[in-house]
Amino acid sequence: MAWRDAKASKVRLILFMSSIILGIAAVVSIQLFSTNLKDNIQRQSKSLMGADFIIDSKQIPSERAQTIIDSLQPDAYEVNFVSMITFPKSGGTKLVKVRGLEGEFPFYGEMDTEPTVAAATYQESGGALVDATLLLQFNAKPGDSIKIGKLTLPISGALKAIPGSTAISTSVAPLVVIPYRFIATTELLQFGSRKEYQYFYKASDTLNLANLESKIGPQLDFENADLDTHTSTTKRLGRRYDNVGKFLNLAAFVALLLGCIGIASSVHIYIKEKLSAIAVLKCMGASRLQSFLIFLIQIAGIGILGGLIGSLIGAALQEIFPYLLKDFLPFTIEMNLSAQPIFMGVFLGLFMAVLFALLSLLHTWYVSPLEVLRVDEQAVKEPIGIRILVLSTILLFLFLFSLWLLRDALYALFFVGATLLTFALLTGVALIFIKTIKRFFPKRWSFPIRQSLLNLFRPNNQTVVLVVAIGLGTFLISTLYFTKDILLAKTEVGQGTENANIIVLDVQPTQVDAVAQNIKSKGLPILNNIPLVTMRMHSIKGQPVNVLRQDSTRQVRGWILNHEFRTTYRDSLISSEKLDKGKWTPRIAAGDPVLISISDNIASDANITVGDAVVFNVQGVLMETTVGSIRKVDWTQIQLNFSIVFPAGVLEQAPQFNVFTTKAPDEASSAAFQRDLVAEFPNVSIIDLRQVFTVVEDILDKVSWVINFMAFFSILTGIIVLIGSVRTSKYQRIKESVLLRTLGAKNAQILRISAFEYVFLGLLGSLVGILLALVSSLCLAVFVFKEPFAPSAIPFLVFLPGITLLVLAIGLSNIQTVLRSSPLEVLRRER
Repeated sequence: MAWRDAKASKVRLILFMSSIILGIAAVVSIQLFSTNLKDNIQRQSKSLMGADFIIDSKQIPSERAQTIIDSLQPDAYEVNFVSMITFPKSGGTKLVKVRGLEGEFPFYGEMDTEPTVAAATYQESGGALVDATLLLQFNAKPGDSIKIGKLTLPISGALKAIPGSTAISTSVAPLVVIPYRFIATTELLQFGSRKEYQYFYKASDTLNLANLESKIGPQLDFENADLDTHTSTTKRLGRRYDNVGKFLNLAAFVALLLGCIGIASSVHIYIKEKLSAIAVLKCMGASRLQSFLIFLIQIAGIGILGGLIGSLIGAALQEIFPYLLKDFLPFTIEMNLSAQPIFMGVFLGLFMAVLFALLSLLHTWYVSPLEVLRVDEQAVKEPIGIRILVLSTILLFLFLFSLWLLRDALYALFFVGATLLTFALLTGVALIFIKTIKRFFPKRWSFPIRQSLLNLFRPNNQTVVLVVAIGLGTFLISTLYFTKDILLAKTEVGQGTENANIIVLDVQPTQVDAVAQNIKSKGLPILNNIPLVTMRMHSIKGQPVNVLRQDSTRQVRGWILNHEFRTTYRDSLISSEKLDKGKWTPRIAAGDPVLISISDNIASDANITVGDAVVFNVQGVLMETTVGSIRKVDWTQIQLNFSIVFPAGVLEQAPQFNVFTTKAPDEASSAAFQRDLVAEFPNVSIIDLRQVFTVVEDILDKVSWVINFMAFFSILTGIIVLIGSVRTSKYQRIKESVLLRTLGAKNAQILRISAFEYVFLGLLGSLVGILLALVSSLCLAVFVFKEPFAPSAIPFLVFLPGITLLVLAIGLSNIQTVLRSSPLEVLRRER
């Protein structure tokens, strides 16, 4: 009986099934991709690092650290730093990361170069491997030359990939790899230069890396060096991509949930239309259980088949994710198919289809045979206790599934609450809209408009489910655009004369006057001349840092104990700072206590406050200081911010280097200035903030593309729910249209009535979604990013009319058969 009835309603049931196929496909594809990602990270852990373990130091290793390094016998080593390079042929300059390598690194994986042989020969030939994108940008090729400081080298090949790097990580400072023996010739490693020394090791398979890390790690920490094994690095990388997977899973779950709501609404109307047939069956002797099972089997079949089809589509879709995330991954993913996500998809399709249709299915249990004689909208009501039980089961399932995805009960509870709130708001707006129309019905408007408004609250209307489906998809996409604008606004370089867009780093004391003169000679202003002094903490509140490193109960973060701070001195706060505690000390006289100002994150991580004593090691000289004030610093502003600021009158005679900031009016003058300055002072590094902003925007665009791809599932699911909802109520609309035509209505009038109805639905759903996104993005801007909110016009100019037109097209396609046929022919066809 279930099969016979299903064949008679196959088009409707196929649309029910389509509502969940996309959600299942999204969940399964992401689960398969996450499984493959974890497997690849485990399998390629050595290739990701290029070695079994690495020892690195941000300074020349101390004698004790060097002894440990040498005792382990490194198989390769490097020094890397950020510097400017010049392409002599074009005169172009670029900020890059220079890696001076010695040894046959990498031991696992390989350098991908063009030509391929360049990776093996650049050491012997004395050439450089230059980032492939950088060569394209400056129209250079192997055989040309580059200048790094005082050194000019031939380009041996284009560097496409090297273990441990990604397209995103090299977007700001592309890689240039040169032989280690040429580093001294560049003359770039001067006082104040930021550099990193790394030592690479290839270990035997019998070496226990965990024991090595636990034994050697603390000793190296004591000497301001670190040891990283390929296993520990893999764990960190896995946790990082776990967060991405959780986000993608939630986006897929929203699409699945939207499809299930579509099923619930469609099944509700479907069962309503079957109540008279069920009543006839009961008059003929069918039991409650039999009538219930007929439709339960149908819905279960839809769930199983939809879950299977969705799982197969998801298995194919997983191949897209490596392409979407290729710029964020430091390795190539090998995709494999596993059975667990497929079975999960089938089970999920079955369980969610039955669960969300259960309230409507219960109507078949409680329908009375008397319904054959009297049918009304309130005829069938299940007990309130059963309704509460079903709704509670749905909420419990949502929470448990979210908990399984997020592995955190609080986050799962927040997600379920936020989801319910969004659905409740969309539902509430739809209901308020219906009640408002009823109360303030425009009786003077034209007949087609009045009739279309009446259709919004007629029996078996789909207003609520359509507004929810349209609104949720629009909400997701619009929130993406609004949030992207907030992030870009936080990184955008200002156009006012007070905003610097060029930063000149690593200016040595003997070069300060000459660099200043060079800037002025180009007609550019010197906006800032900031002195920098490097130092480390020697003791905190009377406890030596070396003692704190060994204390497992300390309340000081580890990075504080090992970090080399770049500090400055000045007599006033800057625009990105706000005094939080204590009193700002602009200047002190010789012999007075040194009162410093620290940022709030330093105060928290070092567990210090106003009045606490901190002793600094300023390049071998101990300096006693006291915390005089704590500042809140907006680190998101693209300018030079400092965690520790000294008052004027203290560090003027300390070894230091300077940073200049200036403003170039356009890209051409900026490029000319950089070219001339680097030619005269090869050791300086220049950051063009316009390029930084371009890189940030590019990264956000790539992230947006991933989010857009996931939001696509919600949008497409919403469209399928829309089509299903329209088709479900088709018979009701056909009877109305036939009645209107019988009373003399013309096709044009019926067309206008339907058109206005779907325009109202499309406008309402998309507008509510955009407004909800506007409010949520405003909250993000004010409470999270603490930035003024300037919303994008794209959702209003593109999404609002676009989605409305889409809804209109789908709706009008539903009544074409009515308009082309006579009333009697239509009724005969639809019986």
